[in-house]
Amino acid sequence: MKTARVMKKAVAVLLPYIEKEQAEEGKVQSAGKIILATVKGDVHDIGKNIVGVVLACNNFEVIDLGVMVPADKIIQAAKDENADLLGLSGLITPSLEEMVHVAKEMERLGMNIPLLIGGATTSEIHTAVKIAPNYKAPVIYVKDASLSVGVSANLISENMKKDYVQNIKSRYDSLKQKYESKQQTKKYISLDEARQNKLKIRWDAKDVVCPALTGNKYFYDYPLEQIMDFIDWTFFFHAWKLNGKYPKIFDDPVKGGEARKLFDDANELLDKIVSEKRLKANGVIGLYPAFGMGD
Repeated sequence: MKTARVMKKAVAVLLPYIEKEQAEEGKVQSAGKIILATVKGDVHDIGKNIVGVVLACNNFEVIDLGVMVPADKIIQAAKDENADLLGLSGLITPSLEEMVHVAKEMERLGMNIPLLIGGATTSEIHTAVKIAPNYKAPVIYVKDASLSVGVSANLISENMKKDYVQNIKSRYDSLKQKYESKQQTKKYISLDEARQNKLKIRWDAKDVVCPALTGNKYFYDYPLEQIMDFIDWTFFFHAWKLNGKYPKIFDDPVKGGEARKLFDDANELLDKIVSEKRLKANGVIGLYPAFGMGD
């Protein structure tokens, strides 16, 4: 997040110089106009902002509608601005369905603007299976900001658009077929059969021990140094795109060195958090009587 903010501020400083240089060299012609928006229900915009900066630096005219933008506002802006492209962003799971809704509305209104899909929760398979079938115009999944210029340029180019869109469509059709074939192989049994398969326990043959604690137990200001011992470092490394199991990742000839540096930096920060009591850990657990009744 800090890196994203630094980049945004840095480009804001550099952009006037870039525009001045382009004007002096006669390169003021727009590469195309694109509408960007984080869909309704989602307030995340760092990724979208980076995409906007990257596109702007490559002569695209970017109109950013912001966050929490409903479908009707997105569509109206695309019409009013006569946009060449429309980009939707989202970070949370509900955003996926909102993107489907936007695509359906665009199809209902007979629009033909290429639709770009991006954000942490989005994926190529979701775009191919859930979004693209609802809109006849090109729907393209953009994995990250670095690819946005190439995708946008291909969709605007008169020479490259047809082949590019056809290749994407063929790929998405293939992904959709594979997905649907997997779904068809699942076999379900009836509810009655499932109930017959339930776990049968002879409680009279078991020694049921009553727990020492029932009800709620609260933990306030739990020692952070004890929690540190339970950190799953494997997923920590995955979040930093260093895939591998902890601690074996340290022995990896390619990733090992960087993993060790990252691990040391993280522990240094954790030690500071604990020693300076920057965080407070509270929690609650509960044990309650339970029993099965009927089905």
